[in-house]
Parts: sequence; C-alpha cells; structure tokens
Amino acid sequence: MSPAAPEPAGHRRGGLTEQRGLEDWLPGELAARAPSVAVLGDVMLDGWWSGSIDRLCREGPAPVVDVRQRSFAPGGAANTAMNLAALGARVSLVGIVGCDDSGSELIRQLQDAGVNTTHIHRVQGVPTTTKTRISGAGQLLLRVDEVAPDLPEEALAAVARSLPGALEAQDAVVLCDYGAGALTGLVRRTLLGLLQGRPASLLAVVDAHDPRPWAPLRPDLATPNAKEAAALLGLQLPHGAARPAVLMEHRAALLEATGAAAVVVTLDRDGTVLLPASGAVHRTWAKPVAEKQASGAGDTFVAALALARAASLPLSTSVDLAQAAADIAVHRTGTSVCSTADLGRYLESFADTALDAQELARHLARHRAEGQTIVLTNGCFDVLHRGHTRYLNQAKQLGDILVVALNSDDSVRMLKGPDRPINTVSDRAAVIAALSCVDYVTVFDTPTPIPLIDQFRPEIYAKGGDYSPQMLAETAAVERYGGRVAILDYVAELSTTAVVERIRGGEGAALGEA
Repeated sequence: MSPAAPEPAGHRRGGLTEQRGLEDWLPGELAARAPSVAVLGDVMLDGWWSGSIDRLCREGPAPVVDVRQRSFAPGGAANTAMNLAALGARVSLVGIVGCDDSGSELIRQLQDAGVNTTHIHRVQGVPTTTKTRISGAGQLLLRVDEVAPDLPEEALAAVARSLPGALEAQDAVVLCDYGAGALTGLVRRTLLGLLQGRPASLLAVVDAHDPRPWAPLRPDLATPNAKEAAALLGLQLPHGAARPAVLMEHRAALLEATGAAAVVVTLDRDGTVLLPASGAVHRTWAKPVAEKQASGAGDTFVAALALARAASLPLSTSVDLAQAAADIAVHRTGTSVCSTADLGRYLESFADTALDAQELARHLARHRAEGQTIVLTNGCFDVLHRGHTRYLNQAKQLGDILVVALNSDDSVRMLKGPDRPINTVSDRAAVIAALSCVDYVTVFDTPTPIPLIDQFRPEIYAKGGDYSPQMLAETAAVERYGGRVAILDYVAELSTTAVVERIRGGEGAALGEA
C-alpha cells in the first residue's frame, strides 16, 4: 500500500484545511471568508435570442426565426467574475471592451453583481466581443460572433499600467486567456514580471486555451479542457471514458507544459481529472444533461475552484465543490451563474438520499440492462477525511456505478463503541451522496454486507484496508456468483479514529493536510 502524498501546500488562511465532505453549510462558510480575487482576461457579452420557426427563407433553405426573446449575460472572463461574486468573493475584473452598447450592457451587469469594474478599459473603435446564439423551437441554430481583429497597442499599454493596482492585496488571481488578445504583448510581459515572484499566499490560476505562455508563472492551478490538453500533448484523445486514463499516463507532460503545481482537465460530461505534481490523482463525475443549451459551465467550475482554494479548502475537495457548481450551471439554459444559495441548496438536496434495498435493486437492474458495471463498497464513513475520498474515487474507477452501503448507527456502535458514530446515518449519507464519484447510497444493519451482496450481486466488491481477499468474509459470497473482490489503498495515518482522537485532543491539522 502506498501512503498518501500531501496535497500542494500554501493557502492556509484559516481552518478549512481538514479534508471534508461537501456539506450544505460549506458554501456559506466560503462566502463569509469573502476572499479577494482579481480576474484578468478576455471579457465578452453572450447573447441568447430565441423565437419560433414556421417557414423557410425564400432566398435559400434556411429557417426564419421570429425572435420573441433577447437576453444578454457576461461571458468569458466576465462570466468567471460573475460566478465568483455570486459565490461570495470580492472580485475585480481587468479587461477591454468597446465604447458601444454591448460594452455598456456588460459593465452594467457586472456592477449590478458587485464586481469592481475600475480596471475595465473602454476603447473607441473596438467592438466589444459579443457571441450571440440564436435558437428556434428549442433548437440552437447558429452562433454569431463579433470579435475585434486586433486590440490597439495603446489599449494594452493602459491595461498594463493598471495591473499593479489591480493585483494589490488580492488572495487569488485568475487569468482567463481565450486568445482574444487582452492578455498579449505588454500585458503578458507585465503580468509575468509581477507574478513570477508572488508570495506563496497569492493563488494563481491559469484558464487558457494555450497555457504554455503562462508556464513561467509556475501557477498553482491550470485548467485546460480535453481539447486543450490534447493540444499540449500533441495527441488525439480517445472518446468518452477512456480519456482520463490517457491523461493520467501523461501527467508529467501536462505539468511540465503548464508549469503548474496541479492540472485539472475538464472533460465536459465525463467530469474532471485532477493531476497534482505530488499525491494521488483525483476524479470527479459530472451529472450531464441530454440536450445542452447552456454555456459557461467551465467558467463556473474555474470560479468555484479558485474561491475554494483561496479560502484554504483542500485541493481535491475544492475540485469536488467546483464540479457541483458546474453541474448546477450546465442544467440551466443560457449563460448562468451559480450562487452561494444555489450551491447550498444543491448540496442540501443530498440529504435523505439513502435508498432502501428494494428501490436500489430496481435502479441497478436498469443500469445492468444498459451494460454498466456495478461496484459495491461499504463502511461507517463517520468523519469523512482524505483517505475516504481517495478510496471512493478509486472504487468508482473500477466500474460504472458506485454504490456505498453505510453501516447504520446501531451497527457503528457495535463495531466502534458506545461513543460512535460522531455523525448520524442521515448526515453520513448526505455527505457521501454529495461526492461526485458516488452514484447511490444505502444503509444496512447486519454484521456484514453479505445480505446486500447476495441481493445486488455487484460485479466488483471493493474494500479499503490492510486485507487480502482471503481475509474477508464477503469474498465467498462474491465469488459464488462470479464477482470479483478488489482491495484498494489503505492510509493508516488517515483513519477516522485518528481524526476523532485529534479533534478530542484539541490538536490542529497536521502538516501537509492543506
């Protein structure tokens, strides 16, 4: 068994350094800390026009859309700023817009959301980048982009002059470089000079179509999507579920290309994969929609990730939280933001999510009919810690559907003693269900999960601990129907008992747990 390596250290302003689950109080706690974040980059305005279609154009075979509704929302770096503000950060935005109606609308919405627009520079003769999506009868038909071919050197010089003030007294800086030119030339050179010697307390996140020019910054995080990661590696990624494994194999190359302490590759409907320079790889799994009419979920992800890390939340938990925020955004139409209240309600919705065995069996039958592999694991999962989340992450990667069977409160007392559990089974179920790697939670009250194994017949039964399959009573039950037992990593120093003893002894977080 390999010991867990520490996550990247540095951002410890407070006491959120313990690994934890995604509980509904967490977004409010992050918002209360209100970290200061500077967002720099390519700002734009997203337009969404919709209407009805009942005829074709006489000039050609194109549908005629009778526009009934127009809406606009900040996009690109501006959407990242909007999401950060909605999640409780104090946000300053640096960018360039035109002296046109689109620029005025963009600044108005940002100011209404509480974003500091002091460092947004308005430039005569330059159109505000605008991307307008037109849909009819619920179907997206086309997107019309208006983009400035080149930004004037004097505009870039004005941005560069404002950078020292914009970066003063910030907890984090997020660079949103989407190739529209706001972070080129003198602006890039100035940023490299200002940030290469930044203090360890200043979090740097690079969200760029091409992160390589920013590698000299040695950013804390780089967040390429799958296409961008493939370009960095110079290869074609396979489709679907095979992509994470390929990215894991090329962890060192991605870290070298970006210069980052950790790379988080976003994979759209397949979630994300976190590739830190040291420590375990971490996966998240998205909750996708069948018909996607949303834009900007990646901006939401980056915003939530930056907020969580700036507020000292551990890296893997920050990625889980960001995935939850992105799931909220992708289930909405248009360009939307995820607020503190949205995230709290989303996590609260996982309360009372434990299914009884009969209902769960019906769900599993449907998944099997679709050819999916069922993985079952069990445990008390009383005080969630990094050892648990790492173990569950590994269990999910063994198949398609992960079921976690929780010991009931009475069962925990029999196993652990009269002063356990610390958390009730309903609380434990809510925390476990909120992890993106977990598909279903159920509760059992028997000495072992063998009755559940006999009922569900999982293809894989996963157990974390210092065991061999021969030592487990469950092995015979699994092998009777041709299933397989998988033993996953055991991190002794991260046991729940050790965490509880530390809490009761008034000890703080151990070094390396940030």
